[in-house]
Amino acid sequence: MKLHYGRMLAEALDGEHGIPRARLEALVARFPQVQDEVRARRRQGEYGFYGLGDQAETVKGIRRFAEGVGQAYDHVLVLGIGGSALGTKALINALKAPAWNELSDEAREYFPRITILENVDPTSVTAALQRIDPRRVLVNVISKSGGTAETLATYLVVRQWLDDALGPDAAARHVAFTTDPARGPLRALARKEGIASLEVPPDVGGRFSVLSAVGLLPAALVGIDIEGLLLGARRALAKAERDKLLENAPALFAGLHWAADTWLGARTHVLMPYSDRLRELAAWFVQLWAESLGKKHDRRGSVVHTGPTPLGAIGATDQHSQVQLFMEGPFDKVVTFVRVEHLGPDVAIPERAGLPEELAYLQGHSLGELLLAEQEATSAALARMGRMNATLVLPRLDSETMGELLMFFQLATGFAGAWYGVDPFDQPGVELGKRITFAAMGRPGFTREPAPAMGGGDVVE
Repeated sequence: MKLHYGRMLAEALDGEHGIPRARLEALVARFPQVQDEVRARRRQGEYGFYGLGDQAETVKGIRRFAEGVGQAYDHVLVLGIGGSALGTKALINALKAPAWNELSDEAREYFPRITILENVDPTSVTAALQRIDPRRVLVNVISKSGGTAETLATYLVVRQWLDDALGPDAAARHVAFTTDPARGPLRALARKEGIASLEVPPDVGGRFSVLSAVGLLPAALVGIDIEGLLLGARRALAKAERDKLLENAPALFAGLHWAADTWLGARTHVLMPYSDRLRELAAWFVQLWAESLGKKHDRRGSVVHTGPTPLGAIGATDQHSQVQLFMEGPFDKVVTFVRVEHLGPDVAIPERAGLPEELAYLQGHSLGELLLAEQEATSAALARMGRMNATLVLPRLDSETMGELLMFFQLATGFAGAWYGVDPFDQPGVELGKRITFAAMGRPGFTREPAPAMGGGDVVE
C-alpha cells in the first residue's frame, strides 16, 4: 500500500492553494515530538489498538468457535451500532462477493448469510426477523460497554423472538456476546445465563475495535481469512514505527490533513474509494475521523472547538454529483482517493459495428480500465483546479490489504490526535446525548429534565 501525496503540495497545483514545500519541512521538523507523544501515551495505556496485531490466542478461540458451534447456523445476525457495526460492514462489503446473502448455499461455499442491524428503526428490525429462520440463526450482540441502549433494546426484541420460537433454554444457545471482559450488563447476562461470550480488550475503544473480536468473529463465521487481516495490520504497525515523517505513511497522512485544516482552512476531508467494495469503508472512516478528532477541549483543557468534517464519496458514481462541488466550490476540502490496481475479474467492453464515434472509442477497453482512468483523471483535474488531493494505492483487495488499510486509518487517527493536541479516544459529546436518552427512557440514576417543545415551540406546517 502506498500513499501518493504530491498533489497536496502547492507546487503540483494550479493557483495559490496547497501546502508549500517549505511548510512540509515544518511538519517534518515537528514529527519527532508527535511520535514521542504517541509512544509516551502508549506506555501510559492509551493507544491500545496497537496491540491488535498480536492476537494469537484470540484468533485460536474464534477459529474454534467458527469451525465448531458456528457451523450449526446458516445465518449470522449482528446487533451493534457505530464501531460495533461499521467495521464489520466494511469487512463484509470488501471481502465477500457482492449480494452475498442472495447467493446459493453452494456459491457461498456453505458459509452463512449475514445481516447487520445497526439501528433501532422498527421497519428494519421487523423485516430482518421476518426473513430469518430463528432455528438456524446465530445472534452476535456487540457492545464494548455492554450498556449501549440501541443494541440492548434490539437484543431484547430479538431475544423474545428467539424465546417464542425455540424456548428460553434453546434460545440462549443461539446467542453470543462480544463485550467488556469483566463489566457491564452483557457480561452480567452472560454469566447468569451461560451465554457464549468474547472479549473486547478494555484498552480498545469501539471505533478502533474492528480488528478485535468485534469484527473478527463475524468475519470468521462467513469465511474471511482473519489471520490475513492481522498480518496486514502488523505491516501497517511496523511502518508506523518509522521515525522519519516522509517514510511513515499514516503519520504523514495525519500531518498533511492537519496542516490543510489548520493552516489552509480545508476542514472537509473526503475519502473517495474507486471501488464499490470499499463503499462501507468510507462510512467507517467517517465515524473514526469525526468522533476521534471533533473536540471542544484540547489535551490541556482549553476550549478549541476543533476537528475536521469527514465525508464519504464513491468513484466513479460521485463524479456525477459531489465532484462538481469539489472542483468549483470553496477551497475547504481535501480529497483522498483509494485506488485498487487489480480489481479482480474484469469485464471487456465489446465491439459493435456501426457505432457513432462517441461510443466507438470505448471498444477494446474494459470497465476496470475505465474506472481507474476516471480516478486518475479526477485527481489530475482537481489539481488543475488548485484542489489538494492524495491517493492511497492498494495492489489488490484481499484480507491482508484490508487489514493494512484499516490499521492505517486507525494509526493515522492516533497520530492526528497528537497533531491536533486532542484526545482521540474519548467522545464527551456522544456521552451527553446518551445521558439524555437514558433519562428520557427512565434508566435509574438519570434524572429527566423538563424540556421545551421541539425547537422551542417554533413550528410551521
